[in-house]
Amino acid sequence: MHITASAVSLNVPDVAASADFARTHLGFSEKMSADGFVSLNHPDAGFELALLRVGLSSFKPERIAGPAGQGLLLAFVVDDVDAEFARIAAAGAQVVTPPETEPWGERYCQFADPNGIVWQLVQWV
Repeated sequence: MHITASAVSLNVPDVAASADFARTHLGFSEKMSADGFVSLNHPDAGFELALLRVGLSSFKPERIAGPAGQGLLLAFVVDDVDAEFARIAAAGAQVVTPPETEPWGERYCQFADPNGIVWQLVQWV
């Protein structure tokens, strides 16, 4: 198998709200969009993030078509968690977890977007 690209796709009630969060706080750019859909990319992340409005008839399999969120973390490794935390918190994002360091050396913080998706920033220390 030769994989040429990768993407994460999330169902959310308000596509525009999550897309705006990703653009405003994390530097994502819109690649394409349509009614109920937006595809975002980031110059450093190496994958695309697709946001789909909950209830789109094109979503398959229908049995898992509910909103994303429970137990989901979108994690991104950054160079300086503390600086990014200060910047994003000052911009008004909802803080879930201020910077903490795990015993195994992972320093992280978390924010929630308006749909409740948790965005985690990680720095290995």
